[in-house]
Amino acid sequence: MYKRIYVPVDDSQTSNLALNEACRLAKEMSAAVRLVHVVDLAQFGWGGTEFLDASELQQSIKQAGSQVLAQSETLAAGLGVVAETQILESWGDKISSVLMDDASEWGADLIVMGTHGYSGLMHILMGSVAEGLLKLADVPVLLVRSSEQE
Repeated sequence: MYKRIYVPVDDSQTSNLALNEACRLAKEMSAAVRLVHVVDLAQFGWGGTEFLDASELQQSIKQAGSQVLAQSETLAAGLGVVAETQILESWGDKISSVLMDDASEWGADLIVMGTHGYSGLMHILMGSVAEGLLKLADVPVLLVRSSEQE
């Protein structure tokens, strides 16, 4: 049924639960899996950081993102799934838009991601990438929520 499963990852337990579910589905359906992590470089791309080396900070952010992807790739491999990985860069764009653009370009037919399930003030302050993606998605989205607060 699903042949191309798209999985945004971060370094949270909720993300790992979503990755586990995506791998389970991928094995059942012999589907390809693409793991992605978005790094937002805009926060260090403008002036006002006289005492900081913006390019060095951006490189550090990219390296941290690569580590997140490597850990997720290792987890997928441990579950018997070979996944491709990709770092996506945002320059102040909505993360949900960056993800949806890439998922569409890759030809995803299912998106699996974790959601923290914030509500109230935390939802207002933190926003929700998952909610934004749901509004944009033209393919099914499977949200996996942890029962624990992180």
